[in-house]
Amino acid sequence: MLRTRHLARLGRYGLSVALPVVLAMAGCATFERDDRAPSRPRAGLETLPDPVVRDERRSRWGNDDYVEGGRTYRILPTAAGYDHVGVASWYGLKFHGRRTSSGETYDMYRLSAAHPTLPIPGYARVRNLENGRETVVRVNDRGPFHGARFLDLSYAAAVKLGFAEQGTARVRVTALAESKEPKESAGSAVRAPHGERYFLQAGAFLDRRWADARVTALRNVLDEERDAAVRLLHDPADRLYRVRVGPLPTREAAHRLLALLADGSPGEDSLPVLVEEAVTEQEE
Repeated sequence: MLRTRHLARLGRYGLSVALPVVLAMAGCATFERDDRAPSRPRAGLETLPDPVVRDERRSRWGNDDYVEGGRTYRILPTAAGYDHVGVASWYGLKFHGRRTSSGETYDMYRLSAAHPTLPIPGYARVRNLENGRETVVRVNDRGPFHGARFLDLSYAAAVKLGFAEQGTARVRVTALAESKEPKESAGSAVRAPHGERYFLQAGAFLDRRWADARVTALRNVLDEERDAAVRLLHDPADRLYRVRVGPLPTREAAHRLLALLADGSPGEDSLPVLVEEAVTEQEE
């Protein structure tokens, strides 16, 4: 579906004409009367762990100025300092599995959002001013383009913020940047010291087929570009095939991902465990 930068792509609005200002939308979140929540929502959305804030390279798609509904939208040069109060809505089942403006696949069960002009991908803290709930979301789509709403949240984010049933809420959105190397303080996310890294071990199997099945299951859950790579390691000494996820940048990141995998795998016989490994001089 991805076309050249100077051609509007066939997407939700059925546009296929070249524009002087680039139209860079694919999923393009917006309010749709026939959109709805899933009939059997995934359990545990209210307690989904916040995504880990990372300094990501701008997407090739979705970061050019564009025209929608006769209005020109100009992408902000930076998200730094963005802090806005307004009305947010959400989008769900109708767009689940479709491409977002960044070219990624929309997953209504992830904590994500669409914004008309913030650079993508990016991260923001969203606080529901009506009930005090808040969450971090990853901004990777464009929209909304109707009424006074300035943010479209994923279905999961709307559930976590407590307004999925009412449809809209007054929120405060604050852009976030990746935290730099922190000073020692209580509760801070401490990066692994030099020569140490974190993994999640998701199983050790004698039969390669079971290990391959576990790898496939994890890759279906994780976006390896954002979460962590799923690896299969084999040690001839003990004949085991070990399934590893990582490396993760911080202990906190490892625990967040562990919580996500535990929540998404209610029937697993064995949940992943945190593994800390020293990095040898040769690896460094």
